Amino acid sequence: MNAVAKELNTVLEGTVVYDLLSDFGKRFYFPKGIVAQSAEAKKKATRYNATVGMATIHGTPMYLESVKRQVLELTPAEMFPYAPTSGVLELREKWRKEMDRKNPSLKGKQTTLPLVTSGLTHGISTVADLFLDPGDPVIVPDMFWGNYSLIFEGRNRAGIKRFPFFNKEGGLNLDALESAISGITGSKFAIILNFPNNPTGYSPSVREAEGIVSLLKSAAEKGKKILAITDDAYFGLFYEDETLKESLFGTFADLHDNILAVKVDGATKENFAWGFRLGFLTYASRGLSGEQLDALTSKTMGAIRASISNSSKMAQTLVLKSLPSATYWQEKEEGFKILKSRYLKVREVIAAYGEKSPLKALPFNSGYFMTFLYDGGNSEKLRTHLLDAYGVGTISIQEKYLRIAYSSVELTDIEDLYAILDKAAREVR
Repeated sequence: MNAVAKELNTVLEGTVVYDLLSDFGKRFYFPKGIVAQSAEAKKKATRYNATVGMATIHGTPMYLESVKRQVLELTPAEMFPYAPTSGVLELREKWRKEMDRKNPSLKGKQTTLPLVTSGLTHGISTVADLFLDPGDPVIVPDMFWGNYSLIFEGRNRAGIKRFPFFNKEGGLNLDALESAISGITGSKFAIILNFPNNPTGYSPSVREAEGIVSLLKSAAEKGKKILAITDDAYFGLFYEDETLKESLFGTFADLHDNILAVKVDGATKENFAWGFRLGFLTYASRGLSGEQLDALTSKTMGAIRASISNSSKMAQTLVLKSLPSATYWQEKEEGFKILKSRYLKVREVIAAYGEKSPLKALPFNSGYFMTFLYDGGNSEKLRTHLLDAYGVGTISIQEKYLRIAYSSVELTDIEDLYAILDKAAREVR
C-alpha cells in the first residue's frame, strides 16, 4: 500500500470513516504527482512554470477564436485551463455558504468543503468506490433511480436491499424501512435517500423525516456503522406546505459518531444546467476533526483524479459567476413557479379521472416526476403503444409502473397528454 494512503488511514483510524472504507477507499490517496506539484508551482514559480501540460502564450491559455467568441463575456483564463481536481476553490466556498442558506439546520456544523464532481452520477459513483465492497448492503426504497443498480450492483458488486417505499395510507413506509435496517446482520450498511424521489416525485413530510432520523440514530446507537447518502438532485422543488424543505444531510451531519453523512447535489437540476455535468460532494460526521475531514477529502480527490482528473473549468466559471447575480434567486423562483404550476395542473387532471382510470397515481408532491401503477396491465406494452400509436414518450419501470416527467411538458399540453395516457391504458388492457 502507498505510504500516503497508509498515513491517511492512520489519521482516520478509530472513526466511522475508517470502519466504512472499502478496500479501494483504504488504498486511495491524492498523490504528490503532477497535479499537486503544479499547484505548488502555481504559488512559487514566479519566473517560469513548466509543470502543466497546457499550451500558453503571453501567460494566458492558447485557444481557438471560433470557440472563444461563443462565450464573449468570459476571459480565456476563465474558460480554457484545467480546473483543480477538487474544483475551483471560490465556487466550492460559495456553494458551501449556499448550503447553509438553503438548509438552516446545517448552519454552523462542520463539514468538508464541497468537492466538485462531474455531475451527481459521478459523485455517487465516487462514494460507492470509496465505501462499498462486494456484498456490502445498500438500503434503497423499491422505487429508485435505475442508475443505482448500475453503480452499486454492476460497478461495485454491493447488495441492494429494497424496502416498500409507500405504506397503505400513501405515506413513507417507515415500518418497512425499520425492518430493512433491522435485517442487516453485519456491522455496517449504506442507505441512499433521494428526495424529491426519482421516479415517484415524493418527498417526506416533516414528521416522516423525523422518523427516518430516529431510525438511523437508533441503529447507530446499537453499534451499526452507517453511510447515509442524501441524493439531493432535485433539491428545492418542494410544492406542498407539509413537505420537509431541507436536506436530511443537515440533521445527519452531527447525528451520531457512527454515522458518516454524505451530500451529493449540484447545479444540474437546481440551476437548470443539466449539460454542465457539475455536481458537489460533501461529508460530515459528529466527532471528526478537521485533520480527519482533510484526510477524507484527500482520499476522495484521489478517486476523482483516477477517474476524470477534474471537472469542466468553463462550467464551474459559469455557475460561479451566476451566484452573485442580482437576479439569481428571482430567476430560480421563476423556474420553480413554472414547475409548480405544471405539478398543480397534473394533480387537477388526475383528480378529474378519479378511480375509473386503470392508471393509479402513486403519491407525489415534489420534483420533476409522478408515477402511475398500471392496474392489471403491463407498463412496457403501454409504453410502446404510446410511442407507436400516439408519439408519446414515457418510462416503464418493473413492467407495472409508468413514469411521467411533467417537468418537460408545457402547462397547456398537460390535459391532452393525460387524456392520451388514459385512453392508451384502456386500449392496451
